[in-house]
Amino acid sequence: MRYSIGLGKDGVEERLERNGISRRDFLKFCSAVAVAMGLAPTMAPSIAKALTQGKRPSVVYLHNAECTGCSEALLRTYQPYIDQIIFDTISLDYHETIMAASGEAAEEVLNTAINNPDGFICLVEGAIPTANNGLYGTIGGHTMLANCARILPKAKAVISVGTCAAYGGIQAAAPNPTEAKGINDCYGDIGVKAINIAGCPPNPLNMVGALVAYLQGMNIELDSDGRPVMFYGETVHDQCERLPHFEAGEFAPSFDSEEAKKGWCLYELGCKGPSTYNNCPRALFNEVGWPVRGGHPCIGCSEPHFWDNLSPFYEA
Repeated sequence: MRYSIGLGKDGVEERLERNGISRRDFLKFCSAVAVAMGLAPTMAPSIAKALTQGKRPSVVYLHNAECTGCSEALLRTYQPYIDQIIFDTISLDYHETIMAASGEAAEEVLNTAINNPDGFICLVEGAIPTANNGLYGTIGGHTMLANCARILPKAKAVISVGTCAAYGGIQAAAPNPTEAKGINDCYGDIGVKAINIAGCPPNPLNMVGALVAYLQGMNIELDSDGRPVMFYGETVHDQCERLPHFEAGEFAPSFDSEEAKKGWCLYELGCKGPSTYNNCPRALFNEVGWPVRGGHPCIGCSEPHFWDNLSPFYEA
């Protein structure tokens, strides 16, 4: 079946094809995004249209206190390579990890992007160190605390990518010497209301899905922790392929047991799926798997303060 989706935004169809991404590949990607959003795969043409209509939206991607794992997850997603699709359907004007510019040239790029007359969307990765006026995290001679205070209120939309940006992550774990905070906790009093795409790292499809929802003008319902309900509306436990074993009282006694190899429930080995909200079992990483399918318990990485509240990770 061939869809006519009108890929014409700034020659996006031609750019995708030059990168070896066919119309079929693009629609396959859009189908995966639809599934992550809890929509039917038949919504792929609508998502494709959202990603290719009008002028490419300007995106500024900021890094704070983090490990860059969220960016790595995005860049390493394949079939088709998500970075090729995203970078050809948005205008990624600033990203400290992958941009060629550095020093004063990078500062100029950033200032140009955040003063774009058409506005910009801001994606933020990493927690904000706030102790000693933000002294423990600086970029270009400016603290992360001050940088985000200057930039985020100007954005048309702010998306916190990963649990560090959403809630502080491991940087905010006890004893939290840098007094790290998540974006909303840090800047809520100046009007910033970020959409939290939680996870360590989050599934890139959830990040793209949030962008698609924003570009489509959808009403993005958020839960009490600022996460889109479309991705974080159910517990991992309720979607898990091992759920029948849980209900039957069949629990693996150890990781190297025959029961574990047969797919028995990992709850007694520390799985935090019952208290974790995410769509991992449905929106697979690289369309292949997720931790529990690979034999590892869910550690609750999309939950606020999971490093403190849900550890030790290998105890029930």
